[in-house]
Amino acid sequence: MIDTPYGKISQDNFQRAQKIKLFVCDVDGVFSDGRIYLGNDREELKAFHTKDGFGLKAIMQQGIEVAIITGRQSNIVSNRMSALGVQHIFQGKDDKLTVYKTLLAQLDLTPEQTAYIGDDVVDLPVMQLSGLGIAVNDAHPLVLQKADLITTVKGGFGAVREVCDLFLQCHGQLAMTQGKSE
Repeated sequence: MIDTPYGKISQDNFQRAQKIKLFVCDVDGVFSDGRIYLGNDREELKAFHTKDGFGLKAIMQQGIEVAIITGRQSNIVSNRMSALGVQHIFQGKDDKLTVYKTLLAQLDLTPEQTAYIGDDVVDLPVMQLSGLGIAVNDAHPLVLQKADLITTVKGGFGAVREVCDLFLQCHGQLAMTQGKSE
């Protein structure tokens, strides 16, 4: 077992995390707590945690690519991810696996070089093909059963940052991380 700031993980998962060159993320239930606030004028609001933003920026500085694949379409997601510098943003995609495979081909990566974080059954095809399939702590029970790794933090409350910190630790960069607040 390997000690991390969030608890212990297996040597196998630590070794898998060392190989990651692309971190693929769902949005609702991962970056947010899964709730969508709708106003009377059809305004949609989501809450994002600044810790997740800082973590993404830190791993991108270390050369790890980040991609978003989500089934919903939202300007909020486009704005937030673009502000963080995420280059690969795919929204309104019900077939996440096809998008994932196309992205791997474009980036010339293998599934073993990717990690995927999700929270619901629609995430399972990509999660199970990835080198490291990650579920947020409060994911659907079937997702929790299939995950290689489960975060200690719930979706929307810094779960993405937990995974980013693992990637940084794998490369001896966790204590060295500096960047702008998000």
